[in-house]
Amino acid sequence: MNPSAPDWILKFLNLFEKNELIAAFENENKFYEVLKQTGFIYGVSVSAMPKKSLGKLKLTKEELTKINLFHALLFQFFQKNKNGTNEEAINDILSFYKQLEKGKTGFFQKFSLSHNPSNSLEHILSARLQEANTLLKKNTVSLLTHALLYLDVLTYRQWLLNPTSAKKYYKQMETAVLTGCFYTLKSKKKKTKYDKLLIELFETSSQYIIDETDGGAATFLESLNYLNNSEDSLEKNYMLDLCCLTVWEDLKMDQTEHQFLQQLMVTLNLPVKELSDSLSALNTFSIEHTEKILLFEYSHPVKQFYKQSASTVKLLIIRNKDRLARELEESGELVVLLGHSTVRDLSAEEKTKVKEQLLDVCKTIPSLTIFLLPGGTVLLPLLVKFIPKLLPSSFQENRITPPSPQRGK
Repeated sequence: MNPSAPDWILKFLNLFEKNELIAAFENENKFYEVLKQTGFIYGVSVSAMPKKSLGKLKLTKEELTKINLFHALLFQFFQKNKNGTNEEAINDILSFYKQLEKGKTGFFQKFSLSHNPSNSLEHILSARLQEANTLLKKNTVSLLTHALLYLDVLTYRQWLLNPTSAKKYYKQMETAVLTGCFYTLKSKKKKTKYDKLLIELFETSSQYIIDETDGGAATFLESLNYLNNSEDSLEKNYMLDLCCLTVWEDLKMDQTEHQFLQQLMVTLNLPVKELSDSLSALNTFSIEHTEKILLFEYSHPVKQFYKQSASTVKLLIIRNKDRLARELEESGELVVLLGHSTVRDLSAEEKTKVKEQLLDVCKTIPSLTIFLLPGGTVLLPLLVKFIPKLLPSSFQENRITPPSPQRGK
């Protein structure tokens, strides 16, 4: 199964029986715990939930995150609709995302959706990974994370109960989670430059911080009183897990951090044991997968874009290299120009030819149609960069080898 190619949702549903995806979990709390073990709650999925193999491809963290998000949404649908079908689940999740984005331009409206519901949902889930946490942005810096994607799952569960309340619920939960993370970070006694930067970005970028004064934490905790009597442990445990994740970077917890988390536990009416369980699960995951787990990732957006794009382009070439090689072999001039590009800068005319001919090649390979989307041509230089390195030796024979320097007599 290739989660970066069309029809992966149908392939996923065909690989597993409903019992494997749904009935294997006693309840939604058990599902949440297993989902957390994959890394999805921490924003770094290292596996999918089903134990059976998903295929021969080595999947990226983004692809595993996409699968886990769909699986979690699917589980919520069947919790409410025991006798529902996969087709009904896909259509229902589509309706949910329409409702969530109704009235504004967002990820749902970015695509010309196909008549095939599963393909439409694939586009949306891909967009959600790109759009996760769009609230905390400021000019030349961005705070990006996949950890907040579980808000989609909680909101979908609410939508199944009362569709009209979904948007209000999402904003309310997002407010609570992000503000909780902010005050957890602010409670650190010794703040690093990185901590101070994040706090500054929070205070100036987020529309949801309640109070920036010293008494703001108390105000925030009071705002959570509505959760105190709630029997919904998923909301509470998720908020606790992310607040623990916020202070995890230095693998230490000082007295003030611990005190704030204890106050949060009292406010949420959670057993004391839940805090140690949350920290233990995070520690276990970090040790087992040797991951550097950050709730917030700070980087210049151009650098972030290039890093992510380079990884995506390389993956697409590896998975399609045989077909790409065949297509290139039929385009002699393009092969020659690509060979020249490895040893010298191409002229403006040559670059135009490479661009036009590469786009023609991309049209014949479904997975490479990403380069045909608006803005996709920006990625073409990455494609040119990786092709000579990843294609078979038959292509390497066309590379232009610079002449060896002459030895002095």
